[in-house]
Amino acid sequence: MSSLLLFHKITEFSAPTRIGIFITTLLLAWAPLAIPIYLLVEDVNLESIWAITLLYIEFIILVRLWGKKVYQQPNLLRWYGLIINRRNFQLFFQGLVISLFSLFSLFILETFFGWVIWQSPSEKLLEFILEGLFVSVGIGFAEELLFRGWLLDELERNYEPKVVLWASSIVYAVLHFIKPIEEILQTWLQFPGLVLLGLICVWAKRSSEIQLNQFSNKKQELLGLPIGIHAGLVWGYYIVNVDGLVTYYDEVAEWLVGIDGNPLTGVMGLLFLGAIALWVRRSLLLKI
Repeated sequence: MSSLLLFHKITEFSAPTRIGIFITTLLLAWAPLAIPIYLLVEDVNLESIWAITLLYIEFIILVRLWGKKVYQQPNLLRWYGLIINRRNFQLFFQGLVISLFSLFSLFILETFFGWVIWQSPSEKLLEFILEGLFVSVGIGFAEELLFRGWLLDELERNYEPKVVLWASSIVYAVLHFIKPIEEILQTWLQFPGLVLLGLICVWAKRSSEIQLNQFSNKKQELLGLPIGIHAGLVWGYYIVNVDGLVTYYDEVAEWLVGIDGNPLTGVMGLLFLGAIALWVRRSLLLKI
């Protein structure tokens, strides 16, 4: 059997099988280069940064090969919605503003209720803001390309949109919840928050559908809005948490405002995520 025929055979497999083949291939390519990093680099943070960066570079390379060899789609990243154009950048900044506004509105409301104590900014606030922007855009880009790009596309090739919506969001939450059982029990409220964030990002992508050009009826979904929403939430939390801008009164229950200061692990955070979800869902319905 020729290699071309063998690659094409993969398209006939179920989505879970294709996903398994892709992940196994990625890990087999990554491990020989990652193991020396873990053995030779002493700084734990630097070790993690290098290993994850290497993994993501190999992910991008494998996606491109996957598109060419398996699906005969040489521009698979573009198909995922990773297109450099003005509309995608507009959607990114729109998502960034929406999530930042929502997060700080949450803290302002909690201040009004008398739950929050604002601290004086440190001298490094500007540094934290810029550092947080870099980190948050990196996380937003990486996770959205992985979950709302590659994973969503693989599922959409076999399943109906509603199944894909919930399956991809639950997988996203589960993979972020791989931690010791004690921490899972302590932060269990984060799980519905992560599922809700997954739903938001899928709806955000589907609501940003555009026509490719005036000569074609083909539509293209963009990743700019989900990347912006994701990055904005991470950026806002990074600024507040790293600089220590906010603390809570001891009398306020953690389940209400967020366990360990993380808004996603509290009821208030879930309500504000719900507000974002309603806005994005409404935008999607207006598109249909």
